[in-house]
Amino acid sequence: MLSSKQLIKITGISRATLNNYVALGILPNPVIKQPVNEPGRVTRLGYFDDNSVDCINRVKELKKAGMSMAQIANELSAVPGMAATSFTAKPKKVATAAGQGLLIDLSLDASNENFPGPAYLVNNNFELIWWNDKASKSFFSNAIDRSGDLESRNLLEVLLSTPFARNEDSLQEILKPHVAAGKKCLTQQTLFKIYSALDARQLSLLKDLYEDVEPVGKASVVHYSVILPGKNGDPSACDLCVCFYHEGILFTYSPIEMADDFLLNFLTKRDHVINALLEKGKHCLTNVTVLVASLENATRIYSELPAEEYFELINNIWQESEPIFSKYYGTHGKHASDGLVYYFFPQPDCDYKLNAIQCSLELQKMMKGITQKWQAKKGWFSDIYLNIGLNAGQEWFGSYHAGGHVEFKVLGETINYASRISDFARTGSVWACKNMLSQIPADKRKHINFGITRKSFKGASVFVADTYASLGSLLGEDQRTAAEFCDIATLPIAEVRAIGKLQD
Repeated sequence: MLSSKQLIKITGISRATLNNYVALGILPNPVIKQPVNEPGRVTRLGYFDDNSVDCINRVKELKKAGMSMAQIANELSAVPGMAATSFTAKPKKVATAAGQGLLIDLSLDASNENFPGPAYLVNNNFELIWWNDKASKSFFSNAIDRSGDLESRNLLEVLLSTPFARNEDSLQEILKPHVAAGKKCLTQQTLFKIYSALDARQLSLLKDLYEDVEPVGKASVVHYSVILPGKNGDPSACDLCVCFYHEGILFTYSPIEMADDFLLNFLTKRDHVINALLEKGKHCLTNVTVLVASLENATRIYSELPAEEYFELINNIWQESEPIFSKYYGTHGKHASDGLVYYFFPQPDCDYKLNAIQCSLELQKMMKGITQKWQAKKGWFSDIYLNIGLNAGQEWFGSYHAGGHVEFKVLGETINYASRISDFARTGSVWACKNMLSQIPADKRKHINFGITRKSFKGASVFVADTYASLGSLLGEDQRTAAEFCDIATLPIAEVRAIGKLQD
């Protein structure tokens, strides 16, 4: 008999293709047993009859002849010795060795709970932001802290607290693909910084694995063969798909008896999958920087433009700003009137507060270009300004959803203060709370040009760097009676004008 590894090497097909042939009935289900003379720590492998090589070569010939996979499966299932099971055109279930049925009819309308095995999504800091019931009940056990504190949901820490950790070999096998995924996104130094609270043995294990695992490369989806404990404690051979998205990494498991192509076809609908997962994400308490940008004199601009041109202007701002927000890992929130709301969360390799500042200053430059375009188009002389307020805090983050539409929302005073600071700002300026700027390390903060414009004894305006002022003391005549500023009059703020080159 040939192991799945040997069969893949001899025939040159992928593991996903091999699994698909099994599901289609072209090849019989493999015999799962302990490998003999196999390098590494693999404890179980699937084995196929020697004539499987001839069967796969025959498939290649029929494909070259122009036959579809359905036609090939029908033909080979009727040939003695070529296939041990019959083919069903649209399989709804595939029986496992234990006799349990597994749903594989995933579609764009399917619930993410229909993943055939444990599945979970982590953010770029490797913190769990979504997981299905299969992962909760049979994979993580009770290791996940459901209090809502995002930092307590760090994936590798959770894995080190699961039953896998009781067996060194099992633990290493389950950690390898996770560390490999982390190696794509994180340097070793960053990884150790995230996991600094682990004990010496655990840190040593992570260090060894980080050095041993192969780099993932640029692939958006990668496969691993893993062994998971079954219902009765028996080992179960699975395929692990690791899918990389801008918003995080999805891990999903499926038994090797399944047709992986069904799952892969679902996972390739990348935008739908990630939005659906984020929609079902667990609300959490997290550090966040909020950026609120409002269009100055929106009412006047609307009154001066035909409706279609006003919408054109707003869409112009939104469309040109999207790549900037994406560059700095901004997550969109509910648009406030004619403005923008974006959230910046902790990232493994950069400061999320600095991301928000750099994003704001690039938006300023963007608005100058938009102003020039519309001045030329309409013969205007005035500028178009986007006034920006920034604030940082720890708040609850979750989502609202209706149908296919999802809106992300931060609850608490952090966004309220940012919104009102944006209302206070004028002429496209960027203002931030002292609390936020003080959280940035001094060696990074020294590169930020922030301060307050004050009057000299001769009445000239002078920008005094590295200083703050209460918002109430800066209000203009037209703002002093506004009720929206009354309860934040003592809030210390500063204008951010530029940021220099930051050292890594």
